[in-house]
Formats: sequence, structure tokens, C-alpha cells
Amino acid sequence: MRKTLTLAIIIIATIALVYAVAYFIDMRGFSFAWILNFLLMGCVLWFTQTLKSPLSGPYYRAKAWERSGKIYEYLGINFFRKVLVWVGWEKLNKKSNPIGKNPQTLQQLHYNTKQSELGHLIIFIIVLGFNVFVAIEYGFNKSIWLLALNIMLNLYPILLQRYNRPRIERAIKLSRRR
Repeated sequence: MRKTLTLAIIIIATIALVYAVAYFIDMRGFSFAWILNFLLMGCVLWFTQTLKSPLSGPYYRAKAWERSGKIYEYLGINFFRKVLVWVGWEKLNKKSNPIGKNPQTLQQLHYNTKQSELGHLIIFIIVLGFNVFVAIEYGFNKSIWLLALNIMLNLYPILLQRYNRPRIERAIKLSRRR
């Protein structure tokens, strides 16, 4: 009951904050797109940390066509990984979530990829809704920042989690054999 109430409060607070941002900041500019994405990142992180779902649905299982990762490499995931290293995200992430070779830390990393993917997927859908609204209301050119930041800050992180998960699963299997 307490968890449900907390999740409801998070959703209500998120809606109120998003409404305030949409009311006080012009939806057609970079600042709105930037603030909306980072506001949602904070709220969705709070939501997923509270939810603590096992995230074991069929959506999270790698499909046969994505196990090799070729499709993600074709879509530029390796370039995105280099950008993450260049901006310092990779170093920051490894510092806060060190990767060990034991199965427990690999299992936690595996779960974290699912949790991160869920968060970015929720944000992607919400920002896409704003993107469509701004494109219809003000024209496509006015929605470019929403689209560009949504691709950079949400779509590519989703693709990265889907790219990494089969590799982590193989590492888990190898560490269990030892």
C-alpha cells in the first residue's frame, strides 16, 4: 500500500512539474527540450527505484536478430559509446557502479540495464508526445530540439542497453561455469 501511494505521488508530482515547465518555458526552444528531458530523468529514476520490479517480461529478452549487435552497430551505437566516454559519462558510471567478475555484480549490472532501458523508454514516449504536439501546433521546425534531444538522450541509451544485455548475459554464463 505504501509503495502504491509513493508511486502515485511520484506520478502526480511529475505531471505537476511537467505542466509547470510547459507553462513557464516556451515549448519551441532548446531550453524546454533540455529541461523536460532532465526533469523526466529525475522523476523516472525516482519512479523506477521505488518500483523495484523484477523486469522479467519478454520485452527484455534479446531477440535472435539483435544478439550479434550488428543492427545496433549499423545504427551507430559504437559512435554513441565513444561520445559517452568523451563526455565522461562512462567514467562516472563505472565509478558509481563498479563491475566485478563475480555473478552477483554481473546480475546487478544486467538488472540495471533493464531498469535504465525502462526509464529511457518512458521518457522517450513522453517527450515524443510533446514532440508531436509541438510539430502539429507550431510546425516541424519548432520541434527539432525535442526530436534531437529525444534521440540523443533517450533512444540511443535504449539501444545501448539492448546492445549490452546479450554480452552481459554471456559474461554471467561464463562466470557461473568458473
